[in-house]
Amino acid sequence: MNIIPCSIKTLKGLYDISGVEVGQHFYWQIGGFQIHAQVLITSWVVITILLGSVIIAVRNPQTIPTDGQNFFEYVLEFIRDLSKTQIGEEYGPWVPFIGTMFLFIFVSNWSGALLPWKIIQLPHGELAAPTNDINTTVALALLTSAAYFYAGLSKKGLSYFEKYIKPTPILLPINILEDFTKPLSLSFRLFGNILADELVVVVLVSLVPLVVPIPVMFLGLFTSGIQALIFATLAAAYIGESMEGHH
Repeated sequence: MNIIPCSIKTLKGLYDISGVEVGQHFYWQIGGFQIHAQVLITSWVVITILLGSVIIAVRNPQTIPTDGQNFFEYVLEFIRDLSKTQIGEEYGPWVPFIGTMFLFIFVSNWSGALLPWKIIQLPHGELAAPTNDINTTVALALLTSAAYFYAGLSKKGLSYFEKYIKPTPILLPINILEDFTKPLSLSFRLFGNILADELVVVVLVSLVPLVVPIPVMFLGLFTSGIQALIFATLAAAYIGESMEGHH
């Protein structure tokens, strides 16, 4: 069986995805490296929004919680419930990872609809949501892959790899390919949905500037939140699966 060459080709294909470009892009040349400036700028804005919101809401905790404190406690409880449901009783160490994934993707998706990125002029290209770029979604998917491999290996050691020959060694190639296709599906699902949503809004605004785009934008906000939830849920499910060893 050509398992190893097939796996190498799959990894190479995933790596080549980072070279996919839609439209023009703005780059920084730092030393011998070409940095995708658009993604870095919008990602920094999203991270600043998240950190600033948390600092403002919880910098002075009250015995009787404020509205902001109540909101973030609700978000934390939601992420805990999500992690516990998908991972099981050993969910605790993974709450920060799942929460970071969910919040970053959620705010990134919403920033594409709510923040006026287009008014910032760049020498090339234009700003958009970080998740509107395949490089971001592939990076998030690879982080998820590294997390579930780490979860399985840290709990089971080398016996983790026994799952590839269960329930029968005949399924070895399929079980191996399954782990390589997970990041592909995660990255393309998120990238495709966010890109399609922004393109639909841009087209409708150019055709019917006032009326039609508004309900479409609200629908986009809803689907953007759903995409963040799907990504976080699948990430938690993959981690739980690697720790339990079942499919």
